[in-house]
Amino acid sequence: MTAPIQIVDCHQHFWRLGQGNYPWLEQPDPGPHRYGPVSPLQKNYLPADYRRDTAGFEIAATVHVEAEWNPTDPIAETRWLHGLAETEGRPNAIVAQAWFARDDIAAVLSGQAEFPLVRGIRQKPAAAPGPGQVRSGLPGSMSDPNWRRGYALLAEYGLHYELQTRYWHLAEAAVLARDYPHTAIILNHAGVPEDRSKTGLAAWREGMQTLAKQPNVAVKISGIGEAGHAWSTERNVEVVREVIRIFGVNRCMFASNYPVDRLVGAFATIFNGFMAITADLSDGDRGKLFHDNAVTAYRL
Repeated sequence: MTAPIQIVDCHQHFWRLGQGNYPWLEQPDPGPHRYGPVSPLQKNYLPADYRRDTAGFEIAATVHVEAEWNPTDPIAETRWLHGLAETEGRPNAIVAQAWFARDDIAAVLSGQAEFPLVRGIRQKPAAAPGPGQVRSGLPGSMSDPNWRRGYALLAEYGLHYELQTRYWHLAEAAVLARDYPHTAIILNHAGVPEDRSKTGLAAWREGMQTLAKQPNVAVKISGIGEAGHAWSTERNVEVVREVIRIFGVNRCMFASNYPVDRLVGAFATIFNGFMAITADLSDGDRGKLFHDNAVTAYRL
């Protein structure tokens, strides 16, 4: 089965190892990803590898999301990616790295915004380890005044925010979106619904509904794999349909999270799954989910 429509893969990563740029990948014994061991990812992943993994699909464009490059020089990743884009035609847009609580945040944002492919910034905010441990003002969190001072600069540079956090921080994210209505937020990985128990899904759903009330928030349906389970339509249909129901087809986008999601499934498994789950939707709605919404969000 091949894609009947063009795809904008709005969440993927490239990396070239061996130069100390990726601390999480280049240490001898890295800590586990939420899917499990990261050792299968400890090799270069470049446009040729992506073309191999996406063979048979019509990829119109890709959006590279920062891959946890060494934070001492976040602009270096953007510079390297522009070189790739010039020689390989990928990526077509970039979500760059910046750290909102740093003293040099204005200079970093200004530097990132000068690159023509940069559209937004991702910084994973500090998070509580569990739903019962959330407290307001945690340093580095979305409610930290110092973090917010840096965040407030995004609008000045025409950048949106890419948020990756667990469901117990989605209410906090809703307050952030409300307080800064002129900064768009794109939630990564569908709010990370990794707890598929009845109570876990109920809490995730409540958080998603709270966040969806803010009109400046959209969501990427990506990175929804589970540790210990291969990616399957059966295991993910409820999550995908719930996200679309809560946010509506105009605020949702499908993405691969490749190569990280190779830990749970082939690109074809994931995207054929998305197609099967949305087979009953109109061609127009599927076009929005697979292509059009990302074109708008990332100004492609």
